[in-house]
Amino acid sequence: MQTLQLSDYAIHVGDIWQSFQTFLAEKKYSKIVVLVDENTEGACLMPYMEQFPYNIHKICIKSGELNKNLDTCQHIWQSLFKIDADRKSLLVNLGGGVIGDMGGFCAATYKRGIDFVQMPTTLLSQVDSSIGGKLGIDFYTIKNSIGVFGNPKAVFISPDFLKTVSPREIRSGFAEIIKHALIADAKIWKSLLVINDLQHVDWATHLVPSLKIKRKIVKIDPFEKGIRKALNFGHTIGHAIESAALNTDNPLTHGEAIAIGMICEAYLSKILRGLPDADLEAITQFFKKHYPFYNIQQFDFEHLIALMQQDKKNENAAINFSLLPKIGSVEVNCTADSELIKESLTFYATMH
Repeated sequence: MQTLQLSDYAIHVGDIWQSFQTFLAEKKYSKIVVLVDENTEGACLMPYMEQFPYNIHKICIKSGELNKNLDTCQHIWQSLFKIDADRKSLLVNLGGGVIGDMGGFCAATYKRGIDFVQMPTTLLSQVDSSIGGKLGIDFYTIKNSIGVFGNPKAVFISPDFLKTVSPREIRSGFAEIIKHALIADAKIWKSLLVINDLQHVDWATHLVPSLKIKRKIVKIDPFEKGIRKALNFGHTIGHAIESAALNTDNPLTHGEAIAIGMICEAYLSKILRGLPDADLEAITQFFKKHYPFYNIQQFDFEHLIALMQQDKKNENAAINFSLLPKIGSVEVNCTADSELIKESLTFYATMH
């Protein structure tokens, strides 16, 4: 078990249950509520019921990004009222990024805020959304456009939960591990290049190094005023593609969309920040090896740019990017005009 300490909470990685029980014993909550979806209820809660207090309350929601909305929040809030949850209650968010983002948002707003802990069950949520205090939901077809910053009281990460998720979900989470390496650590990037089969990786060895990168950045800039924008490499374009794909018969996972975004934004990095051709080629080939090609030409590129213009990081109507001058280094607050963005989309669309 390893513990990473942030300013006001700890992230426990490994065999978490003793730490979880110690945490509950010290806090003495009036009620403990576990938020799950139809997948994590059976795969992640039921096998570990003996690790939870006997008198927990359970709220079950529908899984998936399409349900990360105000209607589901209303169901969660109503459920908390029905069990008479007071301000000394605890919400345990047991699931992937949707559960963590939305459960945290509901906890932070219920009766002006109750405590919550994150117990992420997917690779994506374990290396990314479990740290940093971003909480929220999708609204008006824009990802995470309604939300708040609010830290959990603790994060409990068990690699055992990864046995319950699909290969596609593993691939989705892997994109964020790649991102952390590309923006901050060329040595980690080199260590990832030897991975050939995502189903035979000891993810426990990759979790802590990746989390340490995000912890370092979030500590410096908790509210995304400066360097924290580095974590958005691949996300300006990736989020737009993810939002557009949600309305098709073939939606993308977050990581699949961000992988496309990182290829496009690596191309922008070459044009705008001098990323060497060899680095662009290495990034492109690595993503091609692990991520299936997706037809983005089904979308009107003008529509994708309109979605990018809604991005929260933009200032003064310019579309904001975090770009790579070289692998392991990043520059924030870079802007690109719409013609260059379309060029980067075409670079991806024609590379297969």
